[in-house]
Amino acid sequence: MAAFTIYPAIDIRGGKCVRLVQGDYNRETVYNDDPVDVAKLWEEQGASWIHLVDLDGAKAGAPVNDTLIGDIARAVNVPVQVGGGLRNLTHVERLIDLGVARVILGTAAIEDRDFVRRALDRYGDKVAIGLDARNGFVATRGWLETSEVKAEELAVELAAQGASTFIFTDISRDGMMEGPNVEAIVSLARVSGKSVIASGGVSRLDDLRRLADHRAAGVAGAIVGKALYTESINLTEAIRAIG
Repeated sequence: MAAFTIYPAIDIRGGKCVRLVQGDYNRETVYNDDPVDVAKLWEEQGASWIHLVDLDGAKAGAPVNDTLIGDIARAVNVPVQVGGGLRNLTHVERLIDLGVARVILGTAAIEDRDFVRRALDRYGDKVAIGLDARNGFVATRGWLETSEVKAEELAVELAAQGASTFIFTDISRDGMMEGPNVEAIVSLARVSGKSVIASGGVSRLDDLRRLADHRAAGVAGAIVGKALYTESINLTEAIRAIG
C-alpha cells in the first residue's frame, strides 16, 4: 500500500509559531515563542516529516525567517519542507544549503514559469508545487491575490515539466476546522497523476482516515496545523491509526 504521511505544520511569523485563519494576517494566534522547540516536540511524537511556512517570507516575496528555518532543520533528525516567499533559484539554493529537504514553490508557479522549470530541472523531487486554490483558481502572494489559472490545469502542465509532488490547499477550509475538500484533492491527484499532499481543514482523526483511503489514487499525505495546537488531534495517535 502507498505511504501516507502526516506533516505537522509550523507557521512562522516574527520568529514565533503562529496560526492564521484563512491566511488572514489580522487573524493570528501565537502558539509558541520558539518554533525549534515545537519541531522537536513533533519529532518526539513520531513525525517523519515537518512542514514549515515562512509567513513573513510569503508576504515579502523573499525568505525572512531562513536562519531560524536552518536552526530547525539542524535541530531535528527528520526532513523538513518549507514554503513561503521563494521566488528565485538563489532562494531555493539558500534553503537547501541550510538543510531543507524539500522547498515549496507557490506564487512563482503562476508568476514565473521559467524559474519553476529551472528549479525542477536542477532539484527534481526536492521541489514541491504549492497549489492554494480559492473556488478552484490558484491564489498567490500569501493568498492576497487570486489568479485566473485553474489549479488542475496548472498541475497537469507542471507535472509534464517534472513536478512530482503537489501540496493542495482549499483556502476556504484553512484554519476553519471544517474538514478538507477530499473531492478536490482526489481529483487533482487523478488529473495530475502525481502525489498530492492535502492541506487545510483537517480537524479530526476521521479527516485523516478519509484522505488516507485515497492513497492509491495519489493522496500521499496531509498537513495538520491548528488541530494539533488545539489538541483535537493527537499526533502520536494519528500516526499509529493511519499507519
